[in-house]
Amino acid sequence: MHQDRRFNRVRPSGNLSRSASIIVDLKSPVIRCNVVDYSAGGACLEVAPGKPLPDRFELLYAGSKKKCRVVWVKGPRLGVSF
Repeated sequence: MHQDRRFNRVRPSGNLSRSASIIVDLKSPVIRCNVVDYSAGGACLEVAPGKPLPDRFELLYAGSKKKCRVVWVKGPRLGVSF
């Protein structure tokens, strides 16, 4: 199945860790997640079940912080755009 994508997706490998942090706001605790894949325009994240997330948050991954918007959710995985 071929999907036309705006940006190529990359799976974390090598020295790049899969773990990331979701920052909802400065007063809330950080939520840990795993990066399944990412691109210049977004990412697929895996979060522990039962963790409610807002539609917008910041993702801290590989030393950079990105403002994210949730575009889809399927089970423990969610897709975000930057």
